[in-house]
Amino acid sequence: MPTHAKFIIFSFMKISILLPYKENFSPTYAGAVSLFVKDTTLRSKYKKVITVFGHTEYKKIFNVNYVNIPFGKKILQSGSKSYVSKFLNIEEQNPSNIIEIHNRPNYLEYLPKTLKAKIVLYFHNDPLTMIGSKSKNQRINLFKKSYKIIFNSEWSKKRFLNGLNKVYYKSEKLIVIYQSTNKVKINLNKKKNWIIFVGKLNRAKGYDLFGKAVLKILNKFPNWKAIAIGDEPREKLIFAHKNLKKLGFLKHEKVLDIFTKTSIAVACSRWNEPLGRTGLEASSRGCAVIISNRGGLPETITNGIIIKRLNELNVYNSIKELIENSKYRRILQKLSIKNFMHTHKNIVNKIDLYRNIAFDSNLLKINFY
Repeated sequence: MPTHAKFIIFSFMKISILLPYKENFSPTYAGAVSLFVKDTTLRSKYKKVITVFGHTEYKKIFNVNYVNIPFGKKILQSGSKSYVSKFLNIEEQNPSNIIEIHNRPNYLEYLPKTLKAKIVLYFHNDPLTMIGSKSKNQRINLFKKSYKIIFNSEWSKKRFLNGLNKVYYKSEKLIVIYQSTNKVKINLNKKKNWIIFVGKLNRAKGYDLFGKAVLKILNKFPNWKAIAIGDEPREKLIFAHKNLKKLGFLKHEKVLDIFTKTSIAVACSRWNEPLGRTGLEASSRGCAVIISNRGGLPETITNGIIIKRLNELNVYNSIKELIENSKYRRILQKLSIKNFMHTHKNIVNKIDLYRNIAFDSNLLKINFY
């Protein structure tokens, strides 16, 4: 196709991505949703026609097309409704072909029936715990209003289908697209005797189990060190040891760099995590990974230790086994790298595939010559 024809096609394309209004789209303090949107947008073939909308309090923004929606929640007014309304006011000036809404199913309630854009809804959390998708009828309505519904794990998809008629199970509207990271070359000979925990330092994430277990590990194996990355202002769990470093919240690139040097990563959540980036990113960096069997966590790794009965003793024994059996640890590290499939390239290809199909229906209406 001639170059000028490609330009005409892209001039008819527009994708708007709407973030949750409490999501900071900034490297200063980025959550999983922001990281996913940033990574996939930068690598999409449609990146030039994508605009990300959100409400970010930090001045530094990820390097993509971004529009900050000024927003202040008023008394007796729905924050979500006000936020979506301001987004729609912007949309009216230059309508999109596709609107992708992340992790806020209730936002679909405020979209007018006259809206011509195809709506894609992303779930990053358990659908049955979210406002706008808890009930069976709410989920059926979301199904009707959406062009596609994207889940970050098979577990999350099954939760959405809970109680629904079997006819929905095979629908092409429902897609699982995992979070992703880049694949890099790892020199396992440079791995250090480090054990890492990344996430909120609370009981839901299992930090109390990790903390108690790792103190015993550090006493038994004095040549090993432990690292905790994350924060939790609402819950204080204090564990102190000369070989335990608590680094607080770190920028994503720094966390990945530490994974590259780390031998063992632990993600022992109590709650049913819809996915969990620790297992995914640690595997990509050649860590021997220990996870609990909660939610979508087992879907983040191909090779590792999955704790079925989660308690302090089993966390301790799992770490101990990997330290004492260096051959087994090395095998898991090698297989984690070899079998890692959740790369940015693979995931972006899946996202752009449904965008291709969505745009095709519009392009068929255009006479180029």
